[in-house]
Amino acid sequence: MRREVYAVSIVGPFPTAVTNLLDLKRLDLHNNKLTGPIPPEIGLLKHLKILNLRWNKLQDVIPPEIGELKSLTHLYLSFNNLKGEIPRELANLPELRYLYLQENRLIGRIPPVLGNLPYLRHLDVGNNHLVGTINGLLQLDGCFPELRNLYLNNNYLTGVIPTQLANLTSLEILYLSYNKMVGQIPSSLANVPKLTYLYLDHNQFTGRIPDDFYTHPFLKEMPIGVHKVLELAESEFLF
Repeated sequence: MRREVYAVSIVGPFPTAVTNLLDLKRLDLHNNKLTGPIPPEIGLLKHLKILNLRWNKLQDVIPPEIGELKSLTHLYLSFNNLKGEIPRELANLPELRYLYLQENRLIGRIPPVLGNLPYLRHLDVGNNHLVGTINGLLQLDGCFPELRNLYLNNNYLTGVIPTQLANLTSLEILYLSYNKMVGQIPSSLANVPKLTYLYLDHNQFTGRIPDDFYTHPFLKEMPIGVHKVLELAESEFLF
């Protein structure tokens, strides 16, 4: 019984026939030349754990039927030509750990309900056409409890860095570069215990860098301006 499918050198529409393999656990069609939409029949693969479609030429919207893949842990849709909004139905994936949507043509706001995903560790929506604020993304209590890496770079996000970002205590990488964000950098962000990489450059932030960042035990890089990169060496943490 076929549990995994890998394919190379595929050109043309998504091979819908693969959705007949109802016991499939891994579907890997990355780095091909698939075109057209992801068919709604993808929702038939109820046992699928890994769906990797990145590095293709897929178009149209992300089908909400992906939200029916209750066993899915890894979803790779990056580096395509997908458009439309990020479907709220992705919040119906209780086992999802990794969500890669970067380098597409997605618009609208990031659905705050994604914050209800209990095991989500990596969220990358960089290099799209997304709008809204981080404050709007974090509006649910206790959201993103396991999130380690958050990539929001190269979009059209506005507003300030909200203090509630410090509630994401598992966060290690925060990438906000190339947006339209304003305001000061909150010192509360330095309270995220394992924050290692903080990218804030190419925004419109004002004010000074809070001193707490200079004594953070893990922080290694913090680019903040158009040209300036603040390097935090280990020697700076010695007392």
